[in-house]
Amino acid sequence: MVPETSGWMQIVAEDPNHSQWYIERFREMAARGDDLDGEARLVDAMVARGARVLDAGCGPGRIGGRLHELGHEVTGADVDPALIAAAEEDHPGPRWLVSDLAVLDVRDEGGERRLFDLIVCAGNVMTFLAPSTRGDVLAGFAEHLDEDGRVVIGFGAERGYEFADFRADTAAAGLTEQVLLGGWALEPFAPDGGYIVATFGR
Repeated sequence: MVPETSGWMQIVAEDPNHSQWYIERFREMAARGDDLDGEARLVDAMVARGARVLDAGCGPGRIGGRLHELGHEVTGADVDPALIAAAEEDHPGPRWLVSDLAVLDVRDEGGERRLFDLIVCAGNVMTFLAPSTRGDVLAGFAEHLDEDGRVVIGFGAERGYEFADFRADTAAAGLTEQVLLGGWALEPFAPDGGYIVATFGR
């Protein structure tokens, strides 16, 4: 069954230049020397060196590329082929895949499902999903998680996905909540705050 089109791809359909604008925006920020590694710093602290990491909704590879530089075995997946092409160009090394997260099925060379030590989903990706696919995406994260692995997800408030609904959806998907934060720099979480970063296990 084909999943409902994500909010991101609806934006791209309405504005074919949107993906390239997004790519160039982060290239310009990197060229200025802006700090773009906040999420990667937290992820790196959560796993041992050489961990298997899935960057879910990886965009042009900002987070996954940095984690690869730090010595992790990275797979990145995104629904937008233009963003994956930019990731391949700007951040060679990880395995970059074009896939809707609602039907993500990462396999190793032997055809076995790939399990990860950590799955990171940042950059408001959860709010760009079609609402009908949120449960499938979260269940897919659980299916791709190693026994002791963790998922870390972050997104902003007032983007159409209430924090309480998100927490209920993760529980329904078989993910166990571990830590709640208010940002990638370990800010305290507040239910009425502007951001959530949540970690989960199976």
